[in-house]
Amino acid sequence: MKPTPFSPVKLIFGIIASDNKVFKRGENSLKKLFGPLDTESRKWPFTFTDYYQKEMGKDLFRKFLSFEKLIKPECLADIKLTSNDMEGKISHEFQSKSRIINLDPGYLTTAALFMATTKNFASRVPLQKGIYAHLELMFGKNEVRFLDWTYPDFHNTGYQEFFLKIRAIYLEQLCCF
Repeated sequence: MKPTPFSPVKLIFGIIASDNKVFKRGENSLKKLFGPLDTESRKWPFTFTDYYQKEMGKDLFRKFLSFEKLIKPECLADIKLTSNDMEGKISHEFQSKSRIINLDPGYLTTAALFMATTKNFASRVPLQKGIYAHLELMFGKNEVRFLDWTYPDFHNTGYQEFFLKIRAIYLEQLCCF
């Protein structure tokens, strides 16, 4: 059987930071590179883990951005590498010796949410250049389904509502594609 091209997917970014100016700088950099947003979440306190605290400090928040333009799923690794470089540039601009912003790209399909990561684990699929795809969530008709490895903060009801909203936008976009 001959393979068929992948369907375009919905680009999203998770941003973790503590300072509003840093958030704004990250958002503006991403919009400059990937185009306008169709929606964004509110900020939620990032209190589900202290994983980033040593590097980025306390009082962290996370928010999500969803971009109008659909992308090819095979671009995710390059997008992650670009966002990693962007994190360093933003930290440098704010004269910080450590990382002050985390920019996590991912994409949404009709059935699932995938996030890019540099960390290997049994449930992660190698893409290229040291980047892995992490299956974060799956979608039922009108519900979010968790996996054993879903990050704790993704169990937040607000996240679920946001991703279902993005999925509805994406499904409309696919109808018009």
